[in-house]
Amino acid sequence: MVNKFKTVCLTAAIASSSATFAGGLLTNTNQHVAFNRMMSREASIGIDGVYYNPAGVVFMGEGSHLALNWQMAYQTRTIKNDYKLFTNNVNNPTTPRDFKGKAFAPVIPSFQYAYNKGRWSLQGNFALTGGGGKCTFDNGLGSFEKIVGETAMGAIGLAGAIDNALGAEMFTSDQAFGKKGSYSFNSYMHGRQYYFGLSAGAAYKVSDNFSVYAGLRGIYATCNYYGYVEDIKVGNMPLYQVLDPSKENSANIELSCDQSGIGFTPMLAVDYKTGRWNFSAKYEFKTRMRLKNKSVNQLPSIGNLDDNLKNQMNKVLTAKFMHENKNMSQEQAMIKAEQTSTAVLANPTVVATTAGLKQQFDSKINKAIGEYADGKKIAGDIPSLLTVGVGYSPIDELRINVGFHWFDDYNATSYNNRNKLLKKRGTLEFNAGVEYDVTKKITVSTGWQNTNYGLTDKYMDDKSFVVGSNSVGVGGVYHITKKLDFSVAYFHTFYNHMKTSETVTLAPGVSNTYNSDYTRNNNAFAAGVNITF
Repeated sequence: MVNKFKTVCLTAAIASSSATFAGGLLTNTNQHVAFNRMMSREASIGIDGVYYNPAGVVFMGEGSHLALNWQMAYQTRTIKNDYKLFTNNVNNPTTPRDFKGKAFAPVIPSFQYAYNKGRWSLQGNFALTGGGGKCTFDNGLGSFEKIVGETAMGAIGLAGAIDNALGAEMFTSDQAFGKKGSYSFNSYMHGRQYYFGLSAGAAYKVSDNFSVYAGLRGIYATCNYYGYVEDIKVGNMPLYQVLDPSKENSANIELSCDQSGIGFTPMLAVDYKTGRWNFSAKYEFKTRMRLKNKSVNQLPSIGNLDDNLKNQMNKVLTAKFMHENKNMSQEQAMIKAEQTSTAVLANPTVVATTAGLKQQFDSKINKAIGEYADGKKIAGDIPSLLTVGVGYSPIDELRINVGFHWFDDYNATSYNNRNKLLKKRGTLEFNAGVEYDVTKKITVSTGWQNTNYGLTDKYMDDKSFVVGSNSVGVGGVYHITKKLDFSVAYFHTFYNHMKTSETVTLAPGVSNTYNSDYTRNNNAFAAGVNITF
């Protein structure tokens, strides 16, 4: 039963690992204020093109171009779970129930730089290419409580097997595990993930209308996960009393894991101009990432379960025998208690129950701690990305863009190949944006983007989930001088709901349905300056 607690705690802290911004499963595409205010920048000619359209940057004027950007993002993640066993929680016996996490990134910096000379453009970019921000679930997740509830049912099953063999009520008494499967516990989880990207590349103007680009991005990933499940109690018995009564924290589970890794992303791009039209394409190769763990985890042990159960029984039975027979010495009572408890624990039903628990523990321990084991390297690839953009300017003051993104998330290796649970088509994004020069000093813009992940029911997990969405951005630019622009933007993401359902078998002929409803809410603010010198 204890291994289930380990499974839920050690995996749940990864809930903040998915990106808080626009893009694929582990890709951030909002790396400049211009994206936040317009959403579609793949075919634009500007300093933000160092990321969105690097081949097109060479068509800017000669000299140095610099963009400095700041973003702030706030996101909530809500999972509504409906599970019958939740009614056994003595502190909150309700179902369905909402589990909410908050992710806040107050400062997300980025910069783009380009030096144009003749037919060449030398470029550099720094931004968060993946992850971003922190997420906290103050009361854990539904998967925490699901396992706790199931573990409580397993505990009273073991208690019943022992008491039946004993022929008396001991572990099923109201002072111990009881018979209802009631439980209580405290849990918490916090996660942080940043993928810092620094790129360098060069664009070359093949002709007055056509350019090409090649570059390389280096990525440094740093992540931290911390979570715990503590004060676990089934009925009125703290779980530590059957694991190690001498240590009140012997049943506590604590995860403290730092991860870091380095990867490299080759990039290619082209841009073609004709009249008032502009066409662009960019391809980023898959980034192979292996994250190394540095962990200090506290885990309970089930290995001494038999001995601790026997010790508990010996104490209770010794007192019981001395109370029932006033002439029995304490030594005699202890001998009889030892004989009785040994016989009970040798009962075939009890042996089968405890053996099943131990076997389950041993078989799942690697799954429970594998991703966070100290010194281990785990896969965390960033998917390859193809972008295509078309821009049209019917008049000088008006620019209209449409764009398309394809993220090959299915072939970006993640831990235990979870990526293979996605649909093979990967993530698809479509966007459109328009900007208009109201005056020579002021430009306004707006845009829309649709993100459609290749999700399946098997992929969805409250420990790390995404859902499809529509994002809308608005903003403007104040042209302070011909060489200095100030931009502001805001975008909001409207997330879909995705519902899943699974049947959980608790015992032969006994099953419950566990329902989940996943969604998010996201807001991002941005400001920045573009400088030419």
